[in-house]
Amino acid sequence: MADTNSSISDVLDEVGPRLRRLRTERGVTLVALAEATGISKSTLSRLESGHRRPALELLLPIARAHQVPLDELVGAPEVGDPRVRLVPRRTREMTVVPLTRQPGGLQAYKLVLPARRTRPEPRTHEGYEWLYVLAGRLRLVLADRDLLLGAGEAAEFDTRLPHWFGSTGEGPVELLSLFGSQGERMHVRARPRQVTPRAAGRDD
Repeated sequence: MADTNSSISDVLDEVGPRLRRLRTERGVTLVALAEATGISKSTLSRLESGHRRPALELLLPIARAHQVPLDELVGAPEVGDPRVRLVPRRTREMTVVPLTRQPGGLQAYKLVLPARRTRPEPRTHEGYEWLYVLAGRLRLVLADRDLLLGAGEAAEFDTRLPHWFGSTGEGPVELLSLFGSQGERMHVRARPRQVTPRAAGRDD
């Protein structure tokens, strides 16, 4: 019985360092993980340092946030399931398919923009964005520039600049979007063209 208890204790002692290693390898901050799990930053910090014993109600939301099996947190298999569970989110403006599994860091998405998304509404926020057009024709309004991108073309920009992207009205657009605060930049291949805006009263 003593050996069994010791073995369990040894496994539990390894959970904290494993949680920290998994989080840091994925570039996720404690703040981002706290937002994704609903667990306070202080509790997550105590779990990682070993000052808080791991419990199922804490490990389940952490495993869900990292999208890894629960046994990866307690058993540390060398290779987890690399497949991403694609769950589309549909809004009035677009369909968003997340392509990355972890919160924080660089995020990848597939976006499908409907043909009716034609009215520019530029916005600004922190970060950096990369766009790659898979199909259709994308209109990108960036500060005072009005650009068109076709399939196979890419653009990158600082999202602190006023920006908007949508359809030219000819049909839907499919694209890949990478969003993050830093990372390797892609070459801009967009060609500036003049596009006649649609009527302002249309839905986007």
